[in-house]
Amino acid sequence: MALESTELLQRGVKGLNRQRRDKAVSSSPWRAAYRRLGRNKLAMSGLFFLLLVFLFCFIGPLFSSHTEGRVNVSLINKPPSLSHWFGTDNLGRDVLTRLMQAGRISLLVGLVSMVLSVTLGSLLGALAGFYRGVVDTVVMRAADILLAVPEIPILIIIGAILSDLKVPSEYRIYMVMLMISFMSWPSLARMVRSQILSFRERPYMLAAECLGLRDRRKLVHLVLNAVPVIIVVATLSVARAILSETVLSYLGLGVVPPTPSWGNMMAAANSLIDFQSRPWLWIPPGTAIFLTVIAINLLGDGLRDALDPRMKR
Repeated sequence: MALESTELLQRGVKGLNRQRRDKAVSSSPWRAAYRRLGRNKLAMSGLFFLLLVFLFCFIGPLFSSHTEGRVNVSLINKPPSLSHWFGTDNLGRDVLTRLMQAGRISLLVGLVSMVLSVTLGSLLGALAGFYRGVVDTVVMRAADILLAVPEIPILIIIGAILSDLKVPSEYRIYMVMLMISFMSWPSLARMVRSQILSFRERPYMLAAECLGLRDRRKLVHLVLNAVPVIIVVATLSVARAILSETVLSYLGLGVVPPTPSWGNMMAAANSLIDFQSRPWLWIPPGTAIFLTVIAINLLGDGLRDALDPRMKR
């Protein structure tokens, strides 16, 4: 009887510990943020739409029979029909297929520019907030200079220089990514710096200094604590990069033909006749840009509300 009572007691203790662990996992900050995000209908609608856009752009061309993009004089500027749902452009190419292929480029520019700007901004902001002194002064003054200069005019100037240098079209997309990411890092660097300055005064960082941990380990820990802010800014920077690429490509200074993008597709309807008589040339890419940016902004707002502890009710 004593052995059976001991075994039952041990099983009860194990079950209680298991319940505590499960409760701790289920109530973790990331799970709580996920639940808050799931209750935000607008954010989830934006996320669902973005998933559809990715499927449309990256998988849709696999089911199209017009992926070659050949010039067809007999099909120039044809209105929408059963064989060409969105009509054809001024070279006889299928607009729907071009729209999907252009979406790949625009989304790729937005994502790669976001990764580069977030990496650079997070690194420089963390270094400035952690070491302060000369490092903080140099990084923040560089950020102030870039923030004081209008972004779009600078991008237009750099794009014009690339056009004068006759950079091949296959390399222009990479130059556009670098240009946009270089102009986007200062705002994130300032936000990460403010977060690091706040975290440095927390008790766990004082304990880390007492334990003699290396600066690298302390920096990694501080940056991980700033991840919620970085995620929100990264999400919104994708929309910003897509709009910047659209402006440059529309002006002929970004991604140039034959590489398609939503911006240079809209540039194809640059005359009054095309604008009035051929709306299928500019309405599909314009609508795609509008809806994609709105969906990204909705998702970014939802992530901000979900990851900010002060929004918890």
